[in-house]
Amino acid sequence: MKKIEAIIKPFKLDEVKEALQDLGLQGMTVVEAKGFGRQKGHTEL
Repeated sequence: MKKIEAIIKPFKLDEVKEALQDLGLQGMTVVEAKGFGRQKGHTEL
């Protein structure tokens, strides 16, 4: 068994799920993540 983690854009989810099913892979956990990047001016202290 192998674990694969991928970060994909929400509008690509259906396409990715179909491609994985076509390969015979079953089981998937989907988590919606929200956050911000450095471009928004966040500074670390």
